[in-house]
Amino acid sequence: MDRRQMIAAGTVALATGAASTSEASSSGGSSPAPAMSISGVGLPVIEGGRLRNYVFVSLRLHLGAGKTPEQMKSKEPFLRDALVKAAHRAPFSVPGDWTRLNERALSASLIAAAGAIAGRGSVTRVEVVAQNPRRRTGMPTA
Repeated sequence: MDRRQMIAAGTVALATGAASTSEASSSGGSSPAPAMSISGVGLPVIEGGRLRNYVFVSLRLHLGAGKTPEQMKSKEPFLRDALVKAAHRAPFSVPGDWTRLNERALSASLIAAAGAIAGRGSVTRVEVVAQNPRRRTGMPTA
């Protein structure tokens, strides 16, 4: 058996295996909702009217019905911009903690912005995957 025949045989085996697993997963229930990741958005921590820190967040956007990650990828810069502007207008800071942001406020703001940018219902849920503060020292003392 030469190399071409082995590659062709392996491709056919993979294709039939993938088809059988996709049939099994689709018959078992509904497929997971499409999601899109946004990483590395730097948001300010403002307390007492002063900039205290930046927190870099990684987000997973769960998309609504009829939206695909490919459609929403072109909207990502607009979503980032809206999130940063909202964070400067009304900070997502947690009182007394300069290393975390309020996930609920951040999520609500991004869902509202996505409704205006990509259409209502385009983002159903925002999951904060990670929060990484720029500075971990110099925090307020109790």
